Amino acid sequence: MNYSLFFDYDNKKLEQKAYDNILKEFENRETGYYRLPETSKKFLNINFGAEYNEVVVIGIGGSSLGAKAIYSIFKDKLKKMIFLENPDPVDIEDKIKEIKKPLFFVISKSGKTIETISIFKETIKKFDLGKNAKNLKIITDENSPLDKFAKKWNLETFHIPHNVGGRFSVLSAVGTVPLKAAGLNVKNLLEGAKEFREKFFQKKEWHLNKKAAFYAQNYQKYPINVMFAYSNMLSSFKDWFVQLFGESLGKDGKEIMPVGHIGSIDQHSFLQLLMEGMGKKTLTFVKIENFQSKLTIPDINLPYLEATDFVNAHTFNELINKECDSTLEALLSKNYPIDLITISQINEKNTGNLIMYYEILTSAIGSLLGINTYNQPGVELGKQILRNKF
Repeated sequence: MNYSLFFDYDNKKLEQKAYDNILKEFENRETGYYRLPETSKKFLNINFGAEYNEVVVIGIGGSSLGAKAIYSIFKDKLKKMIFLENPDPVDIEDKIKEIKKPLFFVISKSGKTIETISIFKETIKKFDLGKNAKNLKIITDENSPLDKFAKKWNLETFHIPHNVGGRFSVLSAVGTVPLKAAGLNVKNLLEGAKEFREKFFQKKEWHLNKKAAFYAQNYQKYPINVMFAYSNMLSSFKDWFVQLFGESLGKDGKEIMPVGHIGSIDQHSFLQLLMEGMGKKTLTFVKIENFQSKLTIPDINLPYLEATDFVNAHTFNELINKECDSTLEALLSKNYPIDLITISQINEKNTGNLIMYYEILTSAIGSLLGINTYNQPGVELGKQILRNKF
């Protein structure tokens, strides 16, 4: 993994404050995600057997986005995972048709998420689930309403640490248990996250403090961060990033609005705005150095299409990464603050590294903005209004 900053910034005092804030959070143990690489090791020896074809996650937001992000990266070598998230009736019906021999995970930190429990009720009806069901597992906070339900039905339950918020919970049971059931090497995922955390506290990842300080100091000048991820494998990762930044860093009249795009697809819809719009954004490029694919553009000359022949006989790996580099260079000419994350190759360890990087970055920015990074009071009013509409 390589993290590169393409902007001049030097505020050692604020950078040190970012580091000190994270060290304090780590040491006082009030924020639990930092230690998940150790505490989640207890899930490594779980064996759900092989008598199911699909791993079905019933959850939304922080209860599904992290696992979905990781599954999207490794899905070609895992059991099929189906995510029942949105109470969209057509989507629910379509996905239920795909389910043949499932292992269900119902995930809700609070234990009373309306979308999740409503969809859970539909799966109970469709699949005749009941007490003592071996293919139904619960992941929730200890003593939550869902936890109490699980005890009543005698269902296997995995608990989320009280001091780990939903959007920071991917390395807890929320992500590791369903992904382990699907066949992911969770051990390497946790080791990658631990490696980044340790290097951060050894002051070997100082770029993170510099980026956090720059973002926090300039949030009014640059209130939007755009991620351009150059692989379809990262399409769900950008969605996870959007929740992580959005729900953590939009408070008290302050915000850094996250926007997620896939390169090179979204260059064709968003690059014009970046090149000739208002600016006022920071940009993060994420690229995979080695896709471990030798797929090559055929050396074929087509009449009237000769202008495209300059890429003939080059690999698609080269093409997408040179598109990333070219777009980055073009946007540098517009004086955007840009950083580049280069993933040497896709594996579980690098994925864990990237997850811990983004979680610590979010915490560092929030601490410098002087907000509570871990609450979400702004979402409660809508929930109250919904209840009153029924």
